[in-house]
Parts: sequence; structure tokens; C-alpha cells
Amino acid sequence: MDGLPTLVNLVKQLQRVPYLASKNLHRVANHFLTMQPEQLEQFCRSLREAHDRLIKCPHCCAWQERNGSCIYCSSLKRDHGLICVVETWYDLNIIEKSGSYSGLYHVLGGALSPLDGIGPEDLSLNQLIKRIEGSCREVILAMNQTPEGEATSALIARALRNKETKITCLARGIPMGSTLEYLDRLTVCKALQERRIF
Repeated sequence: MDGLPTLVNLVKQLQRVPYLASKNLHRVANHFLTMQPEQLEQFCRSLREAHDRLIKCPHCCAWQERNGSCIYCSSLKRDHGLICVVETWYDLNIIEKSGSYSGLYHVLGGALSPLDGIGPEDLSLNQLIKRIEGSCREVILAMNQTPEGEATSALIARALRNKETKITCLARGIPMGSTLEYLDRLTVCKALQERRIF
């Protein structure tokens, strides 16, 4: 791309977007470059509006409208004695889409990852502990099944060990529709350790 400094700069900016696979950078750049001017203007306006109008809820750290209230914390239909702790807002979305949970949430903003420079002070752990001191009867740890997620769950469990709040985590093991033949050893091990009465 020598001789195209503007395109090089666009690709460099796209490289800064997390979760955007490097193999897709040029496709995304091409998509933006071939958009109709009014479509591009609408996209930029929507992005600017979202950046200006959305803030994190001071209680659960999920996104909310700046001039409104949190749709989760303010709902009278939700069980306020139940808090599901997730790493990110999109993890919250996955649980919400399941339609099987009606309690409150707490978004940590990530998971412990010393290699990436993410420590306890980078997560919303203090807000979580303050919330639990209220009328919370159960905390569900819904972290990803990764070493970082496990370390984060262990840290939260230690921080809450002297509280009278029940601490649970999502079930682990064999996913629905799968066969033992294709599962890894760790999944089978977890399924055996966390077996339940049939």
C-alpha cells in the first residue's frame, strides 16, 4: 500500500479496534470506503450519539442512557436479591437473550489478566462488594471458562467469604447435543466432578 498513506492510516485505526480480526481489516476498510456518503454520515452520527448519550450504570456498570435510568436496576419485575456477575456487557446480553434469568447483573469490565496488565483495581469489584452488603441473597458467578475467568471467580469468592450471601457459579461440563467422543479431557473432568442427582 505504498503511495496510499490515507488508506494505510485507515487500516492502522482499524487495527486498534479489539476483536476485529486482522484478516478482515482490509474488507472493513473497503466497506467504509464504498459506503454511500449519506450512509457513512449516518454511521458516524450513530457512533457519536452512542458515545455521547450512553454511560455506565453507577450500580451494575451496564450501559444506560445518560438521561435515563438503568433498565435492569430500575425494573420492579426483577429479583433484586439475585446478582449475576459477568465479565462484559455482551456476556450480559447472552444471558438476557436466554430468557431464563430475571435477577440483576453486575458487569466487571473484564477479567483478571496479569499478562495484559489487568488487575483487581481495573475491574468494578468494589462496586460489587458494596452492592452485596445490601439485601443480596445470592451471587451467580457467570465468568467465562478460561484461566482468567476462573481466577476472577476465585478472587470474588474470597472477597465475599465472610458475607452471608450464597455464592454459585454456572454449571460446567458436557454441552447439550454433544457426544463424549469429541469432548476434551477438561470438559469431561468438570462434568464428572460437578455431576448431580438425576
